Amino acid sequence: MGRVAVVSFRLGLSDGVSIEAAKWIHALRELGHDVRTIAGEGPVDVTIRELALDATSAPRVGQVRDALEGCDVVIVENLASLPLHPSARNVLYEALEERDALFHHHDLPWQRAHLAHLEGPRDAPRWHHVTINRRSGEELLERGIEASTIYNHFDCDPPRGRRHETRTALGVNGERVVLLPTRALPRKNVPAALALAERLGAVFWLLGPAEDGYDEELETLLAHAATTWRQGLPAGANIHDAYAACDLVVLASTWEGFGNPTIESVTHGRPLALAPYPVSEELRALGLQFYDLSDLDGLRREWAHPDTFRMQNNLDIVRTHLNLANLPHVLSRHWRTWGFAEAR
Repeated sequence: MGRVAVVSFRLGLSDGVSIEAAKWIHALRELGHDVRTIAGEGPVDVTIRELALDATSAPRVGQVRDALEGCDVVIVENLASLPLHPSARNVLYEALEERDALFHHHDLPWQRAHLAHLEGPRDAPRWHHVTINRRSGEELLERGIEASTIYNHFDCDPPRGRRHETRTALGVNGERVVLLPTRALPRKNVPAALALAERLGAVFWLLGPAEDGYDEELETLLAHAATTWRQGLPAGANIHDAYAACDLVVLASTWEGFGNPTIESVTHGRPLALAPYPVSEELRALGLQFYDLSDLDGLRREWAHPDTFRMQNNLDIVRTHLNLANLPHVLSRHWRTWGFAEAR
């Protein structure tokens, strides 16, 4: 069988890169590849602590080469995309100089204002690149790097969440709930999401914690909220329960590399109020239809008389273009294009 290493800062956790990497790992194993996971943290096959985001030193080149021993292809998940640990990235570059490698870019430095001055990905003759949106692929090409685009893929029949139990645990029975299923940081535009809930007279539910130094700003924002709010999952609840318990999903972000809640709202059968972040236009171009944050009348009509035709049409589009069940086929097709070792 083909032997594939997957390398990142962290794997097997609840962050977006880990979640998408897990989908690829499962698909590669379905194709018959033997996959070895290597990261600084998380439940992986090989832990190299110096790869972690909070590591204060870099791994040794020999240490990385030993971890990759026997692998035909190395997939790098975002570690060389965002320069959050440049010394570890540089060691990885050295270890991969004469190897077949695929760099899976979820984010790029110039897409984040505070990282825009830092170096972007490098290239080499045996390296290939893949982005999760076409915009990033075009931006790499402008910098001399050719990349394929493979959109994130999704389970089109996710587990049904526990609506009543979760709403009871939240203490929101009988109320409309607007869910922001993200962390709280500046680009998530929490104020706009909260404002929508306020205008609709609904409970605002922020799923994730504050990050990137946003704690104080979030605390002030919620302290002055003109509506009831909740934060975090009740004990024992999961993301499927969260979607089941809400009446509307909101994604007010100014930037997303993809915006998984956009598609998850469809697969979980929930209406979505969506801000026009740049990559969202690629998703709308597939034919997906969502509400604007300003369309209060439309949202109220949706609550009174759900548009089941639009919901089903959106789901049909996701099944066609972004179905997780099709990911093994998508990867197999690209695998041949890249000239990588096939599963044996």
